[in-house]
Amino acid sequence: MAANTIFLCFCMVLLQMLTIPSIAVGNKPRFLDQVWKPKNHSPMDDPESKKDQGTTWAVLVAGSKGFYNYRHQADICHAYQILKKGGLKDENIVVFMYDDIANHELNPRSGVIINKPDGDDVYKGVPKDYTGEYATTENLFAVLLANKTALKGGSGKIVNSTSKDRIFIYYSDHGGPGVLGMPDDVYLYAEDFVDVLKKKRALGTYKEMVIYVEACESGSIFEGLLPQNLNIYVTTASNAHEDSYATYCPKMDPPAPKDFPCLGDLYSVAWMEDSESHNLKKETIAQQYKKVKERTSNNHTYEFGSHVMAYGNKNVHSQKLYLYQGYNPATENFPPKDADFPVHMDVVDQRSADLYFLRYRYNGMEDGSAGKAKLLEQITNMEHYREHLDKSMDTIGASLFGRAKGSSVLSHVRAPGLPVVDDWDCLKSLVRVFEAHCGSLTQYGMKHMRAFANICNSKVNQSAMEGATKAACNGHELGQ
Repeated sequence: MAANTIFLCFCMVLLQMLTIPSIAVGNKPRFLDQVWKPKNHSPMDDPESKKDQGTTWAVLVAGSKGFYNYRHQADICHAYQILKKGGLKDENIVVFMYDDIANHELNPRSGVIINKPDGDDVYKGVPKDYTGEYATTENLFAVLLANKTALKGGSGKIVNSTSKDRIFIYYSDHGGPGVLGMPDDVYLYAEDFVDVLKKKRALGTYKEMVIYVEACESGSIFEGLLPQNLNIYVTTASNAHEDSYATYCPKMDPPAPKDFPCLGDLYSVAWMEDSESHNLKKETIAQQYKKVKERTSNNHTYEFGSHVMAYGNKNVHSQKLYLYQGYNPATENFPPKDADFPVHMDVVDQRSADLYFLRYRYNGMEDGSAGKAKLLEQITNMEHYREHLDKSMDTIGASLFGRAKGSSVLSHVRAPGLPVVDDWDCLKSLVRVFEAHCGSLTQYGMKHMRAFANICNSKVNQSAMEGATKAACNGHELGQ
């Protein structure tokens, strides 16, 4: 009896399995319980096919020179290594850097550049596209517009992109209100840069573009200038009126190795160390922005940190980072959660980092040595020249607007959404006038670009500016 009951139950189950209708054909699931099993997507899966994705291009720009500016070229070299591991080809990566750091006589590790205290060599393999005298604003614009006839020297490599391609631009150096530095000391003006971006869009030779900028007052390059309709998304190390910061410097925590200057910049190491610690097929641009913003703020204090800003078409920020930085298969199993980075980092503002390093070197030298005396002279000359620039601007302000109002007019910060200046030709002209009579602004004096902009915004004519400048700098020996 029991055996018959068991046999009857078995037959009923078998009959039920055989009579359930098939719901799919071919290689698709046959039974209902198979239909509802979730598909286990690989990190390599992405809704955008390779055919639609196009090519990723990158332009990396270190705008400084000099061993005490080591960190800017270190930033750029580090970025190259990330992109290279991400699968970008050298033919699609264009590098601008003066290339005077790796083999500099002061470099404790000749031929090597590092971007953090325990970091690997990031210099090896970096393309030497536009170095030395060829690392210029003119060549940068020609590269972006794929205008080979406008190039002067260098590798001849250009961003020969198509309408399906994406472009990543990363810049690291000193800046000022409305300007970025370049190694040839010819400033990159914000209006000119944005005009180039507009021309690139008009050519129809990219799908979307992401730009990261490390510099003081870097927000001023895009504030009130970058339209929303260019399909360009930008983040900057600082807003339009504050410094950005160097880090991994001597005697900091963690310190640079002995005899090294500052190795990196706060915003730059934040985004690169984030990219290296995440699967960029999973992380979005917006997620990186949020984490970089927090780290660059130095735990939301902003006393020794800056406000990371975003400009342009913010719809782009929902995209995955790999579309611009590539994908490193070694990160496939990296978790999407935050890495354990320090909440607070020691920093020094960009414009003081050179003197910070020189004083560090001075304190480590033998008392009474000729080298120490020579270095002290260099430090003293730099300090005196900066005093000259500051006092000259104060004198010009007092001459044009009166002693009571001069300082407030020159330092005025315009409302958010407005560019730093209305008449960019006026700004360029006043800078030329000042440098003709008072000497180079240098990377330190770029902070005074706001003063020149406010003089233009106040409709002061060039003749009055020239007279005030001559009076302020009468007797100054140019070149000091």
